[in-house]
Parts: sequence; C-alpha cells; structure tokens
Amino acid sequence: MQNQTAAFPRSLFIFSLLYGGLCVLAGVMGVKLASLGHWPLLGDLAVESGIFAFLFLVIISSAVAELFGQERANQLVRYGFVPLIVAMIMLTVVIRVVPPAPFWGDQAAFEKLLSQGVRMQFAGLISYGTSQTLNVYLFSRIAGGQGRLLVLRAWIASLLSQTLDTVLFITISFVGQDLPLAQIMEGQIISKLVLSTIMVPPLIVVFVRLGRWLDRTPA
Repeated sequence: MQNQTAAFPRSLFIFSLLYGGLCVLAGVMGVKLASLGHWPLLGDLAVESGIFAFLFLVIISSAVAELFGQERANQLVRYGFVPLIVAMIMLTVVIRVVPPAPFWGDQAAFEKLLSQGVRMQFAGLISYGTSQTLNVYLFSRIAGGQGRLLVLRAWIASLLSQTLDTVLFITISFVGQDLPLAQIMEGQIISKLVLSTIMVPPLIVVFVRLGRWLDRTPA
C-alpha cells in the first residue's frame, strides 16, 4: 500500500519555524530598552527591544493570512504559545533550580535580566494571544481581505494590535502599583506606532512575495 502525505507548502514551513523562534526571541530581547532618538513633535522615544521581533510576528502572521487564509494564520498564532510556554518553563528551571557553577559569577545578572514574575509571564501570554489574533482578524477583513490593499491592511492591523498589546501587558503587569500607567502606555504606544509605520508596510510586501517565490521554486 502506497503511503500518501498531504503537501505542506514550503513557505508555510519556513515561516512557521521563523515564527516560533521569534516568539521566544521577543521575550529575551525585551529586557533591553532601546532609544529611537528624538522625533519632531514627538520628542525622545524609547521602546523595549522585543518589539523588533514582535513586529516580525505581526508581519509573518499577516503574510500567512494573505497566502493561506485567516484560519491557517490563527493556527500559527495558537501554536506560538508552545515555544513561549516552553521557553518560560526552561528559563525558570535554569534560573531557580539549576545551580550555577562555582566558578561562574554572573548568576545575579543572568537572573536579573531573564527572570520574570508569574504576573508578567501571564501578561505576556494574554497580550500576545489577543493582539496577534486581532491583527490576523483585522488584516483578513479590512477592505475585503486577500488580494486587496495589502500594505494598508497590514499597517492598520499592526497599529491597532500593537496598541492593544501595550494596554493589556502594562495593565495586567502593573495595575495596583504606584506607577503612572497612562504615561508609560503613551510612550510605548507612540514608539510602537512609529516602528509599525516604518517596518510593516515594506516588509509585508517582502514576505508575501517571498512566500509565493518559495512555493513556486522546486524543492
């Protein structure tokens, strides 16, 4: 009896691998606050560096929605929880359980940079899942979806999903503490909107074209 397996598009395979890696990388990169410089009317902007990886998650999920439909993109977002949760567990074990070597003196710095409280981990999972799902939904529905106004759909979906991501993460992480949440949100949202405007429009075109090229090229 001949075994038959359903073809799995090369672009979807490659994009899925990249997506999973970036899910983990976004959390690691987020420990650094990056300066975006001084902008006219906006002033000095700063943002957590994880946004650079996170915007690629937005772009990849949008490209998958364009190439394979909304449901497949939503599957990609849901599967993204797997590397996120595994990375959180492994980091916690390495930091809290595995003892450092006697000659290694950087345990405190390692723990300070990479450890997160349960509340922030929960906030990250909620904001990731909600904002990415919103991005896929908006991208797939604005202007009738696939094949129309690609750049505009990707840009608007990114702006709104990044705003929601910031509001959810900061609220869940810090509500009840004596912090100026509105001020923190304002700076982060403005910075993320600037980056979304710069990165998303050109890169969504690149990834959609790359996906089509990968699926045309013989294996």
